This record gives sequence, structure tokens and C-alpha cells, in this order.
Amino acid sequence: MSTRLRFSYADLHQTIADAATEIIASDFQFDVILAIGGGGFIPARILRTYVEKPLIAISLARYHPDEPPSDVPHKLQWVDGVNNMITGKRVLLVDEVDDERTTLAFAIGELMAEQPAEIGVFVMHNKLKPKKAEYPDVVSHVFVGRDIEDVWVDYPWDARDIRQHEADAAAGGVIEVNEAEAKAAYRN
Repeated sequence: MSTRLRFSYADLHQTIADAATEIIASDFQFDVILAIGGGGFIPARILRTYVEKPLIAISLARYHPDEPPSDVPHKLQWVDGVNNMITGKRVLLVDEVDDERTTLAFAIGELMAEQPAEIGVFVMHNKLKPKKAEYPDVVSHVFVGRDIEDVWVDYPWDARDIRQHEADAAAGGVIEVNEAEAKAAYRN
């Protein structure tokens, strides 16, 4: 059995809206939102509603079905063709969760080749646990929607049965599942 968190779409939207207020009030005046896919796509799009900045996306992968997560993400889609939106610009990098910081560190390292002027990071959820990397000096601002315990999060966009997901979220969002049930109910 494993403990999992399930947030409703409304909970996630409100977390992002609250963070947007903090981001707007900060002195980080960014030019473009860069979403890390798959998990950062939806939070970045919701954030765009509040900050009204251009949104571009990259796609990185650490997970493959039936395999443990890799230590080094691989690029599925990068910024080729839109480099002009990054070079010399202030970029807000968005992902859904800072778990071990592996994906964020990889994305920031690769992004440095595009020579942005400045990088900020927004994560919807930060897991309260040691990270495998520190943010480099080029990251001037880090915004967190919500700190959470170190448990797996089942996001609604990964649910195969959204009604059950939303019911679980409405009932408090903390559930115990066996791994076979989890694989059957969620993409991850």
C-alpha cells in the first residue's frame, strides 16, 4: 500500500492563482513562460491566464511504463525554432512538482545554452525532502504554490477515471492504494 494525494482541478487552479499574485507582486518581471511537459503544461497554461505572457513548452521524460525513473531526463521536445523567445530574455520555468529536482536541474542546465538573461522557477508543489541539486545562481526567483509531504501525487490530468479522482479529492485527497490499483487508475 502507498499513500497518495489527489487534488481537484479547482484546488490546483486556486493554488496557481494564489501563486500568481505572489509572482506578479515580485520584482521578477519575466518575458516568457516555459512549461516543462508533461506535468507543467496545465499549470503553465493556468498561470498564463493571470500573468498574460507568451507560453512555450519543452518536453522531458524521466519515466517510462514499468521502469524505474531514470537519473537523467531525456529531451522529447526542446526550444528549437523559438530560441529567440529565450535568448537574452527573462524566463519563468514551470513544472507541477519539485520532487528530487532532477528534471528542473536538467532543464535549467540545458536552458543555459540558450543564454537567457535570467531564470525564475514556479512549481505548483514542492515536496519537503532533500533534493539532488541546488538551484544555480542564474535562478533568481523560486515560487512555490504549496509545500507538501513526500508522497506520490495523482494529478487529475493523469486520471483515467476523473469522477473517482474528484470524489477522492473532495473527501480529503489522501488515500491508500496498492500499486496494481494505482497503475490501473493513473497514467503514472
